[in-house]
Amino acid sequence: MTIQDSGFMMEDGVSCLPCTPEEQKRIVTELKTESERNLKEGNLYFVISSSWFRSWERYVGIDADRNLNQSSDYRNSNMASSVVAEMPGPIDNSDIVQNGSDGECKEDEIQLRGMLMEGQDYVLVPQKVWEKLHEWYKGGPALPRKMILQGVYHRNFDVEVYPLCLNLIDSRDESQSVIWLSRKASVSELFQRVCALRGVEQDKVRVWDYFNKRKHAQLFASNKSLEESNLQMDQDILLEHVDGHQSSRFGMDSTGNELALVSMEPSRSSFTIAGGPALSNGHSSGYKSNLYPGSSKGSGLTDIGDSFDAHNFVRKGETRGLTGLQNLGNTCFMNSALQCLVHTPPLVEYFLKDYSDEINTQNPLGMHGELALAFGELLRKLWSSGQTAMAPRVFKGKLARFAPQFSGYNQHDSQELLAFLLDGLHEDLNRVKQKPYIEMKDADGRPDEEVAAESWINHKARNDSVIVDVCQGQYKSTLVCPVCSKISITFDPFMYLSLPLPSTITRTMTVTVFYGDRKGLPMPYTVSVLKNGFCKDLLLALRTACCLETDENLLLAEVYENKIYRYLEVPLEPLVSIKDDEHIVAFRYQKKGMEKTKLVIFHRWQEKSTSDYLKSGKELFGTPLITYLEGDQISGADIETAVSEVLFPFKRTYCSAKSQIGKEDNLLSHGLNEPCSSSDAHSVESADFEDTLSTDLSLQLHLTDDRVMTFKPLKKDTLFESGKIFGKILRVVLDWTDKERELYDANYLKDLPEVHKAGIAAKKTRQEAISLSSCLDAFLVEEPLGPDDMWYCPRCKEHRQAVKKLDLWKLPEIIVFHLKRFTYGRYLKNKIDTFVNFPIHDLDLGKYVLNRDGQSYIYELYAISNHYGGLGGGHYTAYAKLVEENSWYHFDDSHVSHVNESDIKTSAAYLLFYKRVRSETDMEAEESLHSHSVS
Repeated sequence: MTIQDSGFMMEDGVSCLPCTPEEQKRIVTELKTESERNLKEGNLYFVISSSWFRSWERYVGIDADRNLNQSSDYRNSNMASSVVAEMPGPIDNSDIVQNGSDGECKEDEIQLRGMLMEGQDYVLVPQKVWEKLHEWYKGGPALPRKMILQGVYHRNFDVEVYPLCLNLIDSRDESQSVIWLSRKASVSELFQRVCALRGVEQDKVRVWDYFNKRKHAQLFASNKSLEESNLQMDQDILLEHVDGHQSSRFGMDSTGNELALVSMEPSRSSFTIAGGPALSNGHSSGYKSNLYPGSSKGSGLTDIGDSFDAHNFVRKGETRGLTGLQNLGNTCFMNSALQCLVHTPPLVEYFLKDYSDEINTQNPLGMHGELALAFGELLRKLWSSGQTAMAPRVFKGKLARFAPQFSGYNQHDSQELLAFLLDGLHEDLNRVKQKPYIEMKDADGRPDEEVAAESWINHKARNDSVIVDVCQGQYKSTLVCPVCSKISITFDPFMYLSLPLPSTITRTMTVTVFYGDRKGLPMPYTVSVLKNGFCKDLLLALRTACCLETDENLLLAEVYENKIYRYLEVPLEPLVSIKDDEHIVAFRYQKKGMEKTKLVIFHRWQEKSTSDYLKSGKELFGTPLITYLEGDQISGADIETAVSEVLFPFKRTYCSAKSQIGKEDNLLSHGLNEPCSSSDAHSVESADFEDTLSTDLSLQLHLTDDRVMTFKPLKKDTLFESGKIFGKILRVVLDWTDKERELYDANYLKDLPEVHKAGIAAKKTRQEAISLSSCLDAFLVEEPLGPDDMWYCPRCKEHRQAVKKLDLWKLPEIIVFHLKRFTYGRYLKNKIDTFVNFPIHDLDLGKYVLNRDGQSYIYELYAISNHYGGLGGGHYTAYAKLVEENSWYHFDDSHVSHVNESDIKTSAAYLLFYKRVRSETDMEAEESLHSHSVS
């Protein structure tokens, strides 16, 4: 669709828009849909600052659309229609670029700031969307990025936001130039760019991989990609001229001998891992090591070859396992997870032996054995003699091929990498070459021991590897349908346990409780409930907090714009439907009255306008009140009496007396943890009510509809038959006059607290320390599934938000705990920095294991993956224990230093690695089981 330019210009240079916000939204939506239907490598996308793009979304109403729960969401649709956002100015990307915002840089020289996060800092839009937005708003700078296709077995499209940046060094004068190319670009394209930049002919130059200022491999013009050539972000490449004038400085070492140039590609001529002939392309470096402050361990950088002599593995007197990993550009997440894995004792023992017979090259779920080989060689190098840091470039290249989600140079999650590595290593080392088809059977009331053993045998029939032997356990999963109570029990394997922090599974909610009679004043109560719970859970917590009598009930409702927006009468209404900024009230009544006719009382008063009195009108204010009317026939006089009775606690004399009692009893300060008291504390003598009732019966009441749009004066002699009242609800509006304002304190009806005030709970969470056992308890607690994780009930034949309970049944030798510190929203990704107190020694998990097999379940900590800072600019490190030395070390990328055991407990702990301590009883039981199976 072509939009004609109106030709008019605003003062800020923005073209007067030729179409409405609604038309802009429609056009952009259609263009996005068209782009998604035509995904292909090479498509252009443009980076736009999230700040500007959100302002545009607000202007065209996209944010309002996202706020709608349903098309019938009356409250939000009214809100959306009433909000008119300002038109954004020119597109402004200045907050996401390092240079170019002043207009002096060329487009291809503009660089994005590092560590930007999609959604939070920037958005990606297709080329046609960018062209429309730029046509309408102008501005910039334009930041085009190409879509690339990644992966070998799992292909997916990705926009390369950060292209590969290479630093070209010319050997003639040591001048340097920056080259930006896609990591999918070929080496031939690199040669073309280098020659054009330096004005040389291709047949008269050599280009070298000059990583860490050392020659590693000569690059030859070919279709091989830069990523496959193991070139890394911000690394050097060397340009040499072959006209007889090349500088010897780059071709000789300090002794004048020509440097041995070793290709980074692994040898493909030998499959032997250990015990066979040494592989030929290994080398070691005499590069002097720099000492990490406070440490005697070397941290010099070397790029050890992909293979090494297995016979020349250990030097006498040297400590193994203290090799650092160089950061290749935001790869600290990978280094941290790798150091934890390569210091896992059973894996070290396994990969230092010859494991070639177990490589599974036919497994369609694996990586043809390449991942296991790459990891095994990396582990062997890290445990070889010498303590200089190495750059895991080949391993990262393999990772990018098989797990494209980790390619590029953005920061990632060490837990996600760990999960991929454990699963990938298992499939590459799976001893089962042909997986049999096994039909799973239902428990059908059979004993847990029988079902669990059957499930584990079936699992091992398809999955049998060192990872299963060492890292996999089994848990019991129980699902209960909330409608038909169908129970489903399964026994499933696990590789690690993701533990929620208690603050992430619960939610504090503030609800104001009103009385439906004259018993007392409203009171806010703050209670803690499960995030994925239901309204019945909130009612139960409120019942305890406000000391509800056995003959009383609560009615939940949401108040919006001084009206009852909705009643929360369905016990299984999910609590996620209640937002933090909403206002929820509860009305407490006698159970016997709740079957009667409901009376809803709205409040209005005259708002006087000083500028134009004629335009002034009556407006709703405060919280509606609800009570119940008894009798088959209800008169207008009965309604007036009921209104007066509900209003009685708000009489200023009564409020003053109750406030004084509250101060003495410290009950009115807040509802949280309020001590229970008898109903007498909130009641008044009947005589007091009768004395004042006569003065209250001159209230101005009007009958109204459910939208509070029509008003009809209520007469005392009007009669209503309760059986003919639609929905058994009567609605009246009370017009407050100066007399009511003087008699009653309306402040108790106004300024309802929100369900949750952001910041208060977060501050409390940061101050409190929690234990690992409390995280385990939170993991094992019974809770409803989230609304996005519904379970298909075979009895109901529908998806249900079932109640789930997990229990640990079988624990592995190595157990990894993932502390779920990160929470994700639409734009924000938050981290919880709560300190988790975890044991280093003697972690007893026996009380959590259902399968009582007589074994001990004592675990010792041996590694930690730490995350410091926020998601946008965080950093990963690792602590690992050398079991032979009984010493702890800190692995911070290239730097390795000794650390005291007392210092490894921090609020940065993210992944905890524990190894089971084998008791003599356990070993005897295993030997007995082994001898029994042999016989």
